[in-house]
Amino acid sequence: MKIIIIHGPNLNMLGKREPEVYGNTSISDLNKIIGDEARKLKLDVNYFQSNSEGEIVTEIQNQMSKSDGMIINPAAYTHTSVAIRDAILSANIPTVEVHISNIYKREEFRHKSYISGVSLGVISGFGTYGYILGLYALMNHINSK
Repeated sequence: MKIIIIHGPNLNMLGKREPEVYGNTSISDLNKIIGDEARKLKLDVNYFQSNSEGEIVTEIQNQMSKSDGMIINPAAYTHTSVAIRDAILSANIPTVEVHISNIYKREEFRHKSYISGVSLGVISGFGTYGYILGLYALMNHINSK
């Protein structure tokens, strides 16, 4: 089973940016944690990070025939990107939306997600462990088909 992990804008700054909100784990450490759990589950995981909306859209489209599932943290694009939403919809890849922080405990503008309506579900507020929860959610969904 192949899973793509897409990290959106500013996630390359994990461990440096607002550690009180996002923690001290770097993106490379996070990818290692995800990879270690994926190996236990016999999942093949690839990673993509971009600060560019267009690059994220292109990567989602490129995954149409390559991935069985997707975990995406669209970060700030969660609240603004119809383009990413439409890419997920057209790619038709089972998708779990993940957020490190609880977006519903933050500023009002963060409460609206364009991605939630085209995702299997949303995991928000469990720190980097949300990605692990996402792996289990995707695996369960795909295996139940």
